[in-house]
Amino acid sequence: MAEKQKNFTHLHVHTEYSLLDGACRIDKIFDRVKELGQTSIAITDHGAMYGCVDFYKAAKKAGIKPIIGCEVYVATRSRFDKVNRIDGSHHLVLLCKNETGYKNLIKLVSAGFIEGFYSKPRVDKEMLEQHHEGLVCLSACLAGEIPQALLAGDYEKAKNAALYYNDLFGQGNYYIEIQDHGLEEQQQVLPLLIRLARETGIPLVATNDAHYLRREDSKMQSILICIQTGKTVNDSDKLEFETDEFYLKSTEEMYDLFAIAPDACENTCRIAEMCSFDFEFGVTKLPYFEAPDGMENQAYFEKLCYEGLERRYGGQATDEMRRRLEYEIDVIKRMGYTNYYLIVYDFINYAKNQGIPVGPGRGSGAGSIAAYCVGITNIDPIRYNLLFERFLNPERVSMPDFDVDFCYERRQEVIDYVNRKYGADHVAQIITFGTMAARAAIRDVGRVMDLPYAQVDAVAKLVPMELKMTLHRALEVSAELKARYEADGQVRELIDTAIKIEGMPRHASTHAAGVVITREAANEYVPLASNDGVPVTQFTMTTIEELGLLKMDFLGLRTLTVIKDAEDMIRRREPDFLMDAISYDDKATYEMLGQSETEGVFQLESTGMKQVLLGLHPQNLEDIIALISLYRPGPMDSIPAYLRSRHEPDKVRYKTPQLAHILDVT
Repeated sequence: MAEKQKNFTHLHVHTEYSLLDGACRIDKIFDRVKELGQTSIAITDHGAMYGCVDFYKAAKKAGIKPIIGCEVYVATRSRFDKVNRIDGSHHLVLLCKNETGYKNLIKLVSAGFIEGFYSKPRVDKEMLEQHHEGLVCLSACLAGEIPQALLAGDYEKAKNAALYYNDLFGQGNYYIEIQDHGLEEQQQVLPLLIRLARETGIPLVATNDAHYLRREDSKMQSILICIQTGKTVNDSDKLEFETDEFYLKSTEEMYDLFAIAPDACENTCRIAEMCSFDFEFGVTKLPYFEAPDGMENQAYFEKLCYEGLERRYGGQATDEMRRRLEYEIDVIKRMGYTNYYLIVYDFINYAKNQGIPVGPGRGSGAGSIAAYCVGITNIDPIRYNLLFERFLNPERVSMPDFDVDFCYERRQEVIDYVNRKYGADHVAQIITFGTMAARAAIRDVGRVMDLPYAQVDAVAKLVPMELKMTLHRALEVSAELKARYEADGQVRELIDTAIKIEGMPRHASTHAAGVVITREAANEYVPLASNDGVPVTQFTMTTIEELGLLKMDFLGLRTLTVIKDAEDMIRRREPDFLMDAISYDDKATYEMLGQSETEGVFQLESTGMKQVLLGLHPQNLEDIIALISLYRPGPMDSIPAYLRSRHEPDKVRYKTPQLAHILDVT
């Protein structure tokens, strides 16, 4: 009789988002899974879910089934108890079966950071009792509660713990996890775990605590841990995995390892079949906004728009302006963004009423006459021929985005207002990750390899200082770096290792401007962490947008503070002075700019920009607009052509006459 096909799924996997501990890189993991002939895999990073969406998207693209999970830390007593040497934690692996499981897992993981953090984010049994539905639970590695009891020689305690978890999660949703990485303590508890499973009827599951993809990556893993702990490879007290078995093993390796309990390997696929959760992308989930006096939101928005049209244009609004406003209102309504406009209008209005300086608007949002009428922006899109469609049109799938500048000293007041209005649990700042860039990766690896600082520094400095420079690219463009790489074995090892860790997240911090406002409490949609006591989403800016949540940029701008201070000083002499009344056609200002006297002038004070201003001699605001648009990677190459055309307009040629009226200003 033919032997039945063996299948296996890895259910205990640490990606690079187990920061400086896991090295299963999301962009490489699925090639490895396919190579092994496996069809599904879980993500179970330590205590956090930072990488879940990236992992999910990469898995779907590769045709592999993703299982969303987390290896949580369970407090030995309550998550609120934080007493030195008494309050530790045990590991526990949780996997999402469905949406209920995902919602419960993000609540657990969020509480771990916001309520239970004590050297690690910790949950407790009280939380597990409230949020266990829809989850599959595995008893985890040697740091789990059951192996710890067995190692302490207390079989009854281990058995009681297993029965507790089985009772809580329900038969078939709780598994006793067995591992074998050649560690002495694992050999000690393995027969006891099998005995425990047989006595209680709780099924076994085999996992390999995967921290890297292939056996040979164990060295990179040990370098990451040294970076995390500030050690070198030569330190006798460095933290280190005792064997090189913590990799994504093949199906055959796992069945050979657990020949004594093949059902433990088969159960991995049973669990994979049980788990089926999909993220929802591109469906907008705007917060609720309540118009005053019981008005309907759409009617309130239109009222603000038409009142603003008369106010902005002093009763001189043309039919063309009215048609443009009607068209915008229609598109905003059809695309479901009325509330979005009202939310932004509301906090900008609050800031202005409190005397907090607000920028006039930047980016594509300035193209909306509706935004100009309600007071979100302060730039007339009709006067400057700005396009609404760049900001919002039915073809655009991503969320539109108003970037709003506030005085940097008082930005927090606006965030506090939003917290009060929508509820503190509905507002969170957004996480960002510091990653190991090319030069930094060389320096980190060099320090860990205990190489002389001067030697490492010399190699790092051969990497060109350019945007998005990678080590692969540096080896292509820097002849000297390539020569040293080929001639010196130590330099080759340094760079090869740095390439493996380059781009990996090193630490989490808070995005300078991003704030998310949610319809229900934020932890209904995304897991939260805590940075310096401030709740932050565990997903980055782009992921938040893809999930359809409302992300706002509250930018703190020092320039606005300086302008406000200057305005206050002028008013001491001229009490009626109004910044907004200054003409944009002041000749002396353009002469000053043309002489590149721009210290402290926002976006015009860099050395390169000063050079361009000298060459241009700007005459009007359109010239400044064009320069700021051109002065960025890519369009920069066109600056010389633009300057030539600006000074010799008769030499301008259009590909076709139809383009003339579109491109004439620039």
